[in-house]
Amino acid sequence: MAKESTYKAEHIQVLEGLEPVRKRPGMYIGGTGIEGLHHLIWEIVDNSIDEATAGFATQVNVVIEDGNKVIVTDDGRGIPVEKHPQTKKSTLETVLTVLHAGGKFGGGGYKVSAGLHGVGLSVVNALSSYLKAEVHKDGKVYVQEYERGNPKADVKPVGTTEISGTIISFIPDEQIFPTVDFDYNAIITHMRHRAYLTKGLKLTLTDNRGGKTKRHGFYFEGGIKSYVQYLNRNKEVVNTPPFYVEKMVGETMVEISVQYTDSFAENIQSFANTVTTPEGGTHLTGFRMAINRVINEYARKNGLLKDNESNLTGDDIKEGLTAVISVKIIDPQFEGQTKAKLGNPEVQGHVQQAMAEYFKYYLDENPNEAKKIIGKASLAARARAAAKAARETVIRKGALEGMTLPGKLADCSERDPKASEIYIVEGDSAGGSAKQGRDRKFQAILPLKGKILNVERARLDRMLSSDEIKALIIALGTGISENFDPSKLRYDRIIIMTDADYDGAHIRTLLLTFFYRHMKEIVDAGHIYIAQPPLFKVSYGKEKSYVYNEAEKDEVIEEFKQIRDEKKAARDAKKSIKKIENEILEESADLEEAKEISSIADAVSFSEFADLQGINVQRYKGLGEMNPDQLWETTMDPENRVLLQVKVEDAEKADEVFTMLMGSEVDPRKRFIQTHAKTVKNLDI
Repeated sequence: MAKESTYKAEHIQVLEGLEPVRKRPGMYIGGTGIEGLHHLIWEIVDNSIDEATAGFATQVNVVIEDGNKVIVTDDGRGIPVEKHPQTKKSTLETVLTVLHAGGKFGGGGYKVSAGLHGVGLSVVNALSSYLKAEVHKDGKVYVQEYERGNPKADVKPVGTTEISGTIISFIPDEQIFPTVDFDYNAIITHMRHRAYLTKGLKLTLTDNRGGKTKRHGFYFEGGIKSYVQYLNRNKEVVNTPPFYVEKMVGETMVEISVQYTDSFAENIQSFANTVTTPEGGTHLTGFRMAINRVINEYARKNGLLKDNESNLTGDDIKEGLTAVISVKIIDPQFEGQTKAKLGNPEVQGHVQQAMAEYFKYYLDENPNEAKKIIGKASLAARARAAAKAARETVIRKGALEGMTLPGKLADCSERDPKASEIYIVEGDSAGGSAKQGRDRKFQAILPLKGKILNVERARLDRMLSSDEIKALIIALGTGISENFDPSKLRYDRIIIMTDADYDGAHIRTLLLTFFYRHMKEIVDAGHIYIAQPPLFKVSYGKEKSYVYNEAEKDEVIEEFKQIRDEKKAARDAKKSIKKIENEILEESADLEEAKEISSIADAVSFSEFADLQGINVQRYKGLGEMNPDQLWETTMDPENRVLLQVKVEDAEKADEVFTMLMGSEVDPRKRFIQTHAKTVKNLDI
């Protein structure tokens, strides 16, 4: 895109004031939790990246100091400092104190930006207890400091400089954020994404907290082509090198990279102006239309599809597909406050045009890679046909047999899905206890025999040959593959309940792999939970406590020891007083005095000391060791139980972990085990 050579006060347009930010921070950063806290960094970093996208910056540095002070530096043009024509204040103060003041509203500051609302600097200022802006521009250094959005003094020059750029330092306000503690790894992930999406930009992160320094740097000449290779680093790839195109179509910069792997899952990351769009949008639609058409046309033209064969479907073509789609546009129209979906209709045609033209060139110029891609899609088509037959069998089985399943589902009487839950239980023994201990009104039990199929390494046709997976699909009621309908889910909570050992953890991982790969909408909607059965029962006399880890066990033992010691001391005191009482009674001729001493002894008496013999610790290795009452009390009773809700905070990381742990490549899994072997705890042997 063409560069705008000047960046002046008239480029900054003022739309409205700043007052609402501190009162309703969630409207601007999504909330005051950990995600909202990190959003402050994203706003400042993305502003600097906008300078790089426009061609005026080459480097962005982020430093975290003790006290969670953040310093973001870029070598861009520097925020304008001259008096703004509308506010009559310094332009720097304007963008720091007025909501919707920035170079992103048609004023000529930026043709492309990551910010839809352009509220970044002012919002960060409003939500920081301290902020300092330092601008290097036109040979001078300008500084202004703020406290909770209020300037301490006017913008003023403090020296000379030979560089240009902006340095923003801020400390999040603890009056706004209950917890102020930045996650180094979360910042790394964000900056890695931004580096891939802005090729040639150098980003660094330095963490100086706690007297130790950690540092990461990112620089990718290959842009999203490097990103695709990173996503596939633990997978066996089909086509090398990846397809890549960067093309200006109309006013849209289109950048796409594609590579197939031996995986059965699809992994597509889409972005608009470097902002991730997890729900896709018009750019993703244009991409799918183009790749489907080009692959089928190439296959027909080169005899890779016979005349009597149907076209490859979108499901066939997306199997094993890894793609990154990035568009940069002047006026992005996002759907919803979270910018999850791009809505610009013209972008669909722009992406479709660029992808179709250049992907056709790629296939023509790389015939061996083209045959591999189409061969994989054709194999997927044959598997799809086999899966369709198997799936129809599953549907018929479910319709004819109702819920009398191979897994012996014990259903609940409640028919409202929102008021129902199902426990997926490891083994018949635990299943029996769970069935007896449950509340039959709203709790269903589905025992599974052994370990289910690893679906990371199996297509749908093989999956549906597994009795356990078929039972699970029918019990949930959603169907599978193209017949999957999350609105038909029969239970609001799907609770995985396995033993607290490594076999239980393996079964849990296999189930999570199935849900993530084939029912991801259920995971995203928050329907999947993991039960937390206790590891120990600690008892002392009539007292008992169920605990979930070693540290908690030790705490309870210490508490019981204290109770035991207090009782022992009281018993000894009673014995001493009783002894004194008897001695006095023997020596005293005063009956009233004897009665008084006797009443003192009664006041400190204890009815029992029989439980002083010891503290008992029982280790539960399996759910089957608990009787139904114990299982209900500890793991199934909504009043007492502990459930972990499964959430996908980082889809890219989740895909990486499932691929590494459950995929066909052994070396990444071996490296992971070697790396973490010394930190493993509670491993049963």
